Amino acid sequence: MKMSREQKIYTKEFKIEAVRRAEASGKPIVEIARELGVSESTIHNWRKQFPQHSEQAFAGSGHQTPEAEELRRLKRELEVVKQERGIVKKALHIFSRHER
Repeated sequence: MKMSREQKIYTKEFKIEAVRRAEASGKPIVEIARELGVSESTIHNWRKQFPQHSEQAFAGSGHQTPEAEELRRLKRELEVVKQERGIVKKALHIFSRHER
């Protein structure tokens, strides 16, 4: 029987504090990770995310940056357009056969 690992969820404030500690304390990342009870790679990932997204970093589950939300909206819109185009192509094919 395989046991699943439950993924821990950390608040935005916790992540920001971890990044600040990593950058300001002068301690090795390994030590900070141990103190906070997270993996070293997790802190490295948070450090990468924070400068790239600043205030919008660590938005949390279901919350996306405005750019990611726009991309998601455009992908949905593209899918609708592709479906509509497929319907028009089928209709043209059907009507062109009936005219012959």
